[in-house]
Amino acid sequence: MKKALIGLLLLLVGSGLVVGGYFWQRDHHLTEFARAPFGGTETRLVLIPPRTGPKGMAALLAKGGVISNAEDFYGWLRREKLAPKMKAGEYEFTQAMTPPEVTQKLISGQQKQYHFTVPEGLRVDEILPILASSELLLDLGALEALAKDSGFVHRSGAPARSLEGFLFPDTYSFTRGFTEESVLTKMVSRALEEYRKANERRKAGVKLNLLQTMTLASIVEKETGQPSERPRIACVFHNRLRLNMKLQTDPTVLYAMMLIRGKFIKNITSQDLVTPHPYNTYTTSGLPPGPIASPGAAAINAALDPPDCKDIYFVSNNNGSSIFCPDLKCHNAAVETWQKAYFRKKHAR
Repeated sequence: MKKALIGLLLLLVGSGLVVGGYFWQRDHHLTEFARAPFGGTETRLVLIPPRTGPKGMAALLAKGGVISNAEDFYGWLRREKLAPKMKAGEYEFTQAMTPPEVTQKLISGQQKQYHFTVPEGLRVDEILPILASSELLLDLGALEALAKDSGFVHRSGAPARSLEGFLFPDTYSFTRGFTEESVLTKMVSRALEEYRKANERRKAGVKLNLLQTMTLASIVEKETGQPSERPRIACVFHNRLRLNMKLQTDPTVLYAMMLIRGKFIKNITSQDLVTPHPYNTYTTSGLPPGPIASPGAAAINAALDPPDCKDIYFVSNNNGSSIFCPDLKCHNAAVETWQKAYFRKKHAR
């Protein structure tokens, strides 16, 4: 009996050593696995759907060429208790990485970003093709339908008939899962955010509401390419509104003619100037019904916080800036010098 007990004890000790040896070897193997980078410099995209478990993640990463072995990766995750922290999404890999580096990327949610940039002063019909041809590859027809869908426009927060003037010019980044609706909504929210910032610095006496602010800001944006001139141009228009003078700004005529003709033509004729239209500020008093383009932050700020000035006229001096005048005599002289005489001299050459 004693010999049997000793034999059993030896068997148990031997089995324990075998099992312990296995687990030691397995642990050592996983440690070495975690230290070894895997993958090349080619771009690899791995899409991990929501609610994918750690085994599924490991399989997708192995299939995508990001890790060398799915079973080892899963075993390492279990040992380190990291699996619950990993996030679903689309991930881009462009270099060899160790399993801890791959895991950290998924834990921090460093998903692939899709970008596009919209410059200041563009109309909706110029902005939407940028979105459609960007990395996002959005559907242009769907974008155009949403931009004029009054229900969507109001849900997005824009108090207007269309999204004209409310697609804020900026650089945007999105992760996989975006839609035409979510992208446009984000752009409107950026416009409203910049309005709120500018509204905190609103000058006393400026009574423009949100739509009027974006409308005036869009005109200021289109009237000059010189950032330093935006506040003074805003002052001119505020003075004209206060004096019940027509704004008489050419960009609104161009916009009115686009609505009439169905296409944008850059040139203005004398007939265009006298063609009645709500957006033609030569024939209609006050602000037009809505924005004529998307203004940037500087133009929005200028519309709500213009400087004090006595100017009610300005004319281009043909070098990208303007000559400002407080009265008609000054303005007529500037027109003679910088427009009529300038172009007579230019044509004479």
